[in-house]
Amino acid sequence: MNNDKHGNKNKFSKHALQILPGFIVCVLIAIVSKIIAKLFLPTLGAATIAIVIGIIIGNTFGRKDYLNKGTKFSEGTLLSISVVLLGGTLNITQLLDLGIMGVVFIISLMLLTLFGTIWVGRAMKFGEDFILLMASGNAVCGSSAIASTAPVINAHSRDKGIAITMVNVTGTVLMILLPLLTSFLYNNETFKTSAFLGGILQSVGQVVAAASMVSEEVKEQATIFKIVRIVFLVGVVFLLAALKKRSAAKGVEAVEEEIHSHTHQSRIKVPWYIIGFFITCALYSLNIIPHSLTPILKDLDNFIEVIALAGIGMRVYIKDLIQQGPKASMYCVFIALIQIVSAIVLIGFLL
Repeated sequence: MNNDKHGNKNKFSKHALQILPGFIVCVLIAIVSKIIAKLFLPTLGAATIAIVIGIIIGNTFGRKDYLNKGTKFSEGTLLSISVVLLGGTLNITQLLDLGIMGVVFIISLMLLTLFGTIWVGRAMKFGEDFILLMASGNAVCGSSAIASTAPVINAHSRDKGIAITMVNVTGTVLMILLPLLTSFLYNNETFKTSAFLGGILQSVGQVVAAASMVSEEVKEQATIFKIVRIVFLVGVVFLLAALKKRSAAKGVEAVEEEIHSHTHQSRIKVPWYIIGFFITCALYSLNIIPHSLTPILKDLDNFIEVIALAGIGMRVYIKDLIQQGPKASMYCVFIALIQIVSAIVLIGFLL
């Protein structure tokens, strides 16, 4: 028993040491970004500066193997913690502020994204599994949605890997472009801007990053819009499984039976930070988390978020954006246009 404990402790220490170099770089970028934002570029904000510095360093002298685990930890785990902390500063009534039309907007945009992605993908002669994974990733929550969908439709690991890459590439580009577009379309008005960013962008990190470029209020509300999308993850996965059954070209009964088996055997995992968000939000709403702690939690959440965004920036490789090939790139462009045009029309009619 003691040997097991000692072994686990050594593994943890080794893992922590591997994370440390990249994490320290991300913390330093966050500190520098905060200073630059405060002294020189307050309108740009620390979030945007951290991403830009991260991209520059990550594509030059900072592209080192020993930094990878730390930047991945910052990009993933820290951003998830940031989402949980955000819940500790929001009252449940703020979630209800989206209203029925806000939820209708999200459902409508998700359906248009799903079926638009499938239609374009089939027209461009991509494989069915790849198309369904792209639909899931773009409609719901990026890599997490793809990872949840892949086993249920029995997708090949290659399709899963390419879909994750393409969805992240699309989201990275939109993360930078959409805040500029919202300032033109909605003059950064909080509700419509939040709906636009939270309804389109692929991952929680991209929503937080893009919304942070606009304002703190937009960041909070855009995250809520995004979380509403994630709540529908399970429904989307089962819808795509049903579509896979219908589109199976050979051995329909056998394929249906196989997919039915995978649907029951594969657990659809709701990301832990979404559960954490609702728990902290409930605790704050019940005053178990004192409202006097709100400024401290917001400052902590903001700093952790900037560290995470530095990690995101450091893991955006310009070379990867260029190397995906013209056909796949055009597919991503069409998907992005479907999402943007659909969001503009729906916001005009519903919000």
